[in-house]
Amino acid sequence: MRYGAPTMKTAYDNLLKANPGIQEVVLMPLYPHYAMSSYETAVEHAKTVHQEQKYPFAIKFVPPFYQDEAYIEALAASIQPYLKPEAHLLFSYHSIPVRHIQKSDCTGSHCYKAENCCNVASTAHQFCYKHQCTVTTQLVAQHLKLSKEQYSIAFQSKLGRAEWLTPATTTRMNELPKEGIKNLLVVCPAFVSDCLETLEEIAIRERENFEAAGGTDYTFIPCMNTQMTWVKAMNSIIMNEFS
Repeated sequence: MRYGAPTMKTAYDNLLKANPGIQEVVLMPLYPHYAMSSYETAVEHAKTVHQEQKYPFAIKFVPPFYQDEAYIEALAASIQPYLKPEAHLLFSYHSIPVRHIQKSDCTGSHCYKAENCCNVASTAHQFCYKHQCTVTTQLVAQHLKLSKEQYSIAFQSKLGRAEWLTPATTTRMNELPKEGIKNLLVVCPAFVSDCLETLEEIAIRERENFEAAGGTDYTFIPCMNTQMTWVKAMNSIIMNEFS
C-alpha cells in the first residue's frame, strides 16, 4: 500500500525473504481503470521503492483490466443477486478532475475535444478513465441483460472547486426520485474492495440523500472483496497477461 500497511517495502522484503532466488515480481494495482491519481501513482510508487532499495528482481505490472472478461463476469456475479425488476442500477465511480483526463490524452486532441469522445475510437482511450468506466458499465449491463433504462452512471467523492467528472452521484441522488426512480441499487466498480468511499459515503450518506429526496428503497451492493469469483478472476487476469 502507498499509505497503509503492509508497505511496498515490506511486501518486497517478505517476497525476497521467502524466495531468495526470485528473479521477477508481477504487481497488480487493484484499480480496474487507468487514472493518474490511482493506477499511475501506485505504479510509480512501486517503481520508486524498487529502485531505492536496489532489489535484485525485476518488476512488471498488470495493466488496467476494466474490460477483461473475467473481471466483467466477477463484477456482474457480485451484482446479480441484488437485481430486481423494479429497481434502477446506478454505477457510481470515484470521480477525478477533468484536467486529469485532458492531461492523460496522449493525442492532445481527443478527450473533451472530440464530440462524444468516450464513444469515438481513439488511442487516447488507453489512458482515459471516463471512457474505461463507460466500457465497464456497458459490458456489465450487457452481461446482466439490462436495458438502457435500467442503469446509469455517476461519479462520487468530488473534492475542491475544480471541474470534475459528471454527473455527480450526490446530484443524482436528489434527482432520481423526482424522475420516478424510488427503488435504487448502487454499485461502485472503481473499487474491488470496500473502503471509506463505499461503506460511509455511498452506503450511509448517499442513502440519506436519496431518502430525503423521496426515494423509498435503497440498496448498496458491496464490492467484490474476497468473493471467490473475484479471486479466480484475478488469477485469470494475471495468467492471461503473462502466460
